[in-house]
Amino acid sequence: MSGPLSGVRVVDLTRALAGPYATMMLADAGADVIKVERPGSGDDTRGWGPPFVEPDGGVGQRESAYFLSVNRGKRSVELDLKAKRDLDRLRALIRDSDVLVENFRPGVMEKLGLGEQEIAQFNPRLVVLSITGFGEGGADGHRPGFDQIVQGEGGLMSLTGPLDGPPTKVGVPIADILAGMFGAFGVVAALHERTRSGRGQWVRTSLLGGMVAIHTFQGTRWLLAGEVPALSGNRHPTIAPYGAYECADGTINIAVGSEGLWQRFAPLVDIDPADQRFATNSGRVQRVDELEAAMRPQLAAGSVDEWMRRLDEAGVPAGRVRSLDEVYGSAQVAHLGLVGEVDHATLGSIGLPGSPLSYSRSRPDPPLPPPTLGQHNDEV
Repeated sequence: MSGPLSGVRVVDLTRALAGPYATMMLADAGADVIKVERPGSGDDTRGWGPPFVEPDGGVGQRESAYFLSVNRGKRSVELDLKAKRDLDRLRALIRDSDVLVENFRPGVMEKLGLGEQEIAQFNPRLVVLSITGFGEGGADGHRPGFDQIVQGEGGLMSLTGPLDGPPTKVGVPIADILAGMFGAFGVVAALHERTRSGRGQWVRTSLLGGMVAIHTFQGTRWLLAGEVPALSGNRHPTIAPYGAYECADGTINIAVGSEGLWQRFAPLVDIDPADQRFATNSGRVQRVDELEAAMRPQLAAGSVDEWMRRLDEAGVPAGRVRSLDEVYGSAQVAHLGLVGEVDHATLGSIGLPGSPLSYSRSRPDPPLPPPTLGQHNDEV
């Protein structure tokens, strides 16, 4: 094993997305992740689809594209946690590991005999990450955490969507992903603290906590200024012009994030940058409808390619609105190595989204492919 987390063993009891995303991040950094799955069916996401990917040569079980997206770098074993023999095997794995990650409902770990006090007795150095939907305890602690439900409960949908509604979810399961990211960060922080104290600890996070954590300036608009943010479509609520604009043959994002940029941008759309209506950012935000109406004819007269060239020459930040096939076909994505090829046990060579991180010294080996169910029973 290589990578900054080389030598760290992780027992992964999670399923669906938040937990598997956290453990995939740890695996990407070089940790040895052992994914524990239900015999016969495994992680719930193994059945989520379509799309499913058929085995190379037609031999073996088809695989869910959803499962493949968040389980690279792991080894899979099947254990029935209702059977004493398998529960004993799990305890033995945990005894020899550094990290345990779980996203059961609150109370399940205690029923398994794996509560905080029990684990401290046989592996006091263990770092445990617990991910729940709404946090442990409180009025909502018992509620199951599904991504779209928490996007709504956590306020994100109230900020996302066209100006005339309705509230809209983000196009990826962002509540799950963020809980996984915050959880992985918590694990690494706890491992670092363990080098000083010699002791493990429990790290807890939730989908709801992740939603609130990313409110940033939208949260302080309410907490400090008493403003309840509303749907803003593709506009920025505090900067103008900053958003998505229609050209003759497509859509372009433009970010005029400073007064210097305004001085360079305004002449391109035939606006005097000193026009008193638009001379300051606050004025432009207050008159954004009027501003965009003045910009619209000029933008609509040129193609996306033409405007990308003109804005680039003027030093004004802009970007195309790409479909995913365009993203994965882009030269920059290839340059950054954001798509990796792995040799799957039954599917053969497949491409998967890769880690966005790189390391100058402790570069991890290429990741293991997502495992088939129970692929590593004998090995582990």
